[in-house]
Amino acid sequence: MALNDITLGQYYPGDSAVHRLDPRVKILLLIALIVAIFLAGNLLAYVPVILFLGLVSSLSKVPVKMMLKGLKPLRFILILTFLLNLFFLQGETPLLNLGFAVITKEALITAIHYSLRLVLLVLASSLLTLTTPPITLTDGLERLLSPLRVIHFPAHEMAMMMSIALRFIPTLLEETDKIMKAQTARGADFESGNLIARAKAMVPLLVPLFVSSFRRAGDLAMAMEARCYHGGEGRTRLRVLKCGKLDYIACGCVALLIAAVVLCGKVY
Repeated sequence: MALNDITLGQYYPGDSAVHRLDPRVKILLLIALIVAIFLAGNLLAYVPVILFLGLVSSLSKVPVKMMLKGLKPLRFILILTFLLNLFFLQGETPLLNLGFAVITKEALITAIHYSLRLVLLVLASSLLTLTTPPITLTDGLERLLSPLRVIHFPAHEMAMMMSIALRFIPTLLEETDKIMKAQTARGADFESGNLIARAKAMVPLLVPLFVSSFRRAGDLAMAMEARCYHGGEGRTRLRVLKCGKLDYIACGCVALLIAAVVLCGKVY
């Protein structure tokens, strides 16, 4: 797996209708989309979700290849999920007898069902991060969590930590790639050997990566203190978040999607 296959935390610049949506609306719509995916009780119910994600991807103008690239780090989990459901679930309609296991129609449908659900969840989450800058995503998350301040929930601090974590992911991946290339040039081998040997080979990589991460964290904390950062109290915003006509249209489309998923689940 190449490090550039990880798309989490990456932002694809653009000026599409999806990019211009209010970040609060995007977060809520992602939650609603996740609910719709879990409401899908059969394979037919996934059709509206797939069509909706295809439409949103087309409107966002984010390359499909870039979205699908985010699935590469999860291919082992996807294959394992499919195989476990395929071989260990019992059913009444046998399709193939392999001797050591019998593959049934019900097990095959269930395996496709759960694997497809995981793929759609990853693609939906990728659309949010690829079309929303981290700082804008932080503002939207903070505004959504702001009602919890009445119970002294640190909404600003939580949103800030998530923003810093997302912004550091591409930086740490780049740093990891540089260290791996440097170690490989010095004779390190990260590919050959069994699992234990590969784990031991990662030690020369992890130590400098942790040192670099702590150094970056210290530099960031010092920079924030030098700029008199003291939390969210009394802070103002350069851009005031406002919901527009496009946001309400998007909410209506997701509501129709959930209705379509429920209806497809009852028809089949």
